[in-house]
Amino acid sequence: MIKKFIDKLLGKSTPGTSGGKPHFGKREEVPATVHGINPELVDRRAAEVVATLKQAGYEAYIVGGAVRDLLLGLRPKDFDVATNATPEQVKGLFRRAFIIGKRFRIVHVVHGRGREHEVIEVSTFRAYLDNAAAGQVAGNEKTSKQQLSGMQHAVDASGRVLRDNVWGPQDEDATRRDFTVNAMYYDPVSQIVVDYHKGIQDAKKKTLRMIGDPATRYREDPVRIIRAVRFAAKLSALGFTIEAKTAAPLVQSQTLLADVPQSRMFDEMLKLLQTGHAIATVAQLKKLGMSKGIYPLLDVAVERAETPFVSAALADTDRRVGEGKPVAPSFLLACVLWEDVRNGWDARMTNQRQHALPALQEAIDEVFDKRIGDVSGRGKLAADMREIWVMQPRFEKRVGSTPFGMVMQPRFRAGFDFLRLRADVGEIGEALAEWWQDFQAADDDRREDLMDQAREEQKARQRVSQPTARRVPKASPDGEGQGPAASQPKPRAPRAAAADGGQDDADDFAPDQGGDAIPPDGSAPKKRRRRRRKPTGGGGGEGSSTPASE
Repeated sequence: MIKKFIDKLLGKSTPGTSGGKPHFGKREEVPATVHGINPELVDRRAAEVVATLKQAGYEAYIVGGAVRDLLLGLRPKDFDVATNATPEQVKGLFRRAFIIGKRFRIVHVVHGRGREHEVIEVSTFRAYLDNAAAGQVAGNEKTSKQQLSGMQHAVDASGRVLRDNVWGPQDEDATRRDFTVNAMYYDPVSQIVVDYHKGIQDAKKKTLRMIGDPATRYREDPVRIIRAVRFAAKLSALGFTIEAKTAAPLVQSQTLLADVPQSRMFDEMLKLLQTGHAIATVAQLKKLGMSKGIYPLLDVAVERAETPFVSAALADTDRRVGEGKPVAPSFLLACVLWEDVRNGWDARMTNQRQHALPALQEAIDEVFDKRIGDVSGRGKLAADMREIWVMQPRFEKRVGSTPFGMVMQPRFRAGFDFLRLRADVGEIGEALAEWWQDFQAADDDRREDLMDQAREEQKARQRVSQPTARRVPKASPDGEGQGPAASQPKPRAPRAAAADGGQDDADDFAPDQGGDAIPPDGSAPKKRRRRRRKPTGGGGGEGSSTPASE
């Protein structure tokens, strides 16, 4: 308490404030016997990157959320490395390394190829700089691109950091990170953890605490508001909570998110919903009073999270992530916005009498304009979402070549999973989903049997839904065919029954011995073209017909 008073009296400030030299924390090296990290949980390729940098004479550590997860006994999904080597120096040590980013320059070290490849993100220790001394620009990364091109450290008018590429020592790098549990460094070679801000203690207390003044840190980078929610959701199952001082400015700081580029906000929204903790994220947003105002599309997802269909989609996404299966943003967003598409589709077919497919396409266009706008709404994401939606009415067609063409489409699995969810919540019949489940996995013979089954079901529905056509006989001149009995229509055999003695419209009249058809009512017979008889064998006799040439 006395030290804090003296620091304040002398003009010293805590990290995140202007004026004086910030307190960067005391370096504490925690051995393996204390922190208890299991080396087997460390990714081999991340350890190799650290070892390569150390062999070249640089400092290098696994850093951030990976260290936090390792301390908690979890296997991290991603491994990041921090070093005192510059991006150019890092790039020179690895055969496949790429410098990316302008706001924060980092290096991607790539291991493997194809689907088996893994990227280790390597960042250089950054200096802690007073934002009051940084270059200031009036706009953002997009509107002030030319002005920012020559700057290494810049902020906008609100204090948000637009450039942060000034290298510094490790203690300053730790101070400029967000939460204490994300500001620890682990050396897989010596197996020590370097801690400057009591991160290990906060991990044991299961507390999320911001380094420095929370309101100032949120102004520096408003996306930290979303990160606070994401970490709270991810760690809530382990009992973590946000420190009261860290949580207090969250709601009023939401307005700062309006200045963040929409593309970055879209990506952060997907991280909230697709990292395996979507349901917990919705719960955290409601708990913190932030269910609205972060991002319009996220507002829709939170609003509909308790509806059966969206709830099932969120749970399915969490399950797939937990099982290590891939998830596509197009699928989840298609589920969130299906209610809008379905309502617009039904309204166009019912009120405007449009055909099904044009009505569906117009409804989809309207939803894209209203809900997604220009952010990824006209690229591959939109194409995948549209294909999932357009497949739904096509699943009703189970005869002809349609089923074979459907299962060959690249997005068939996503469209079927969407259909499966609709069946699970009772929007469509379970039998339809089961049929497609069998069809996609069946051999050719079994597929033919399934299509025969579908044809029979279709015929049965047609017999039930369509009334039987009946023939009403004309009244005869002598009065026959009139009266109550005569007014009853005579049942007519269907065309398919002709082989069993039934007749269709063309054969409804019985021919007389001369070959002319005589209607039952006695009216003049229809003229019918006679067939020429072929002569019987043995030459011209009584039974032979006269040739046409004679």
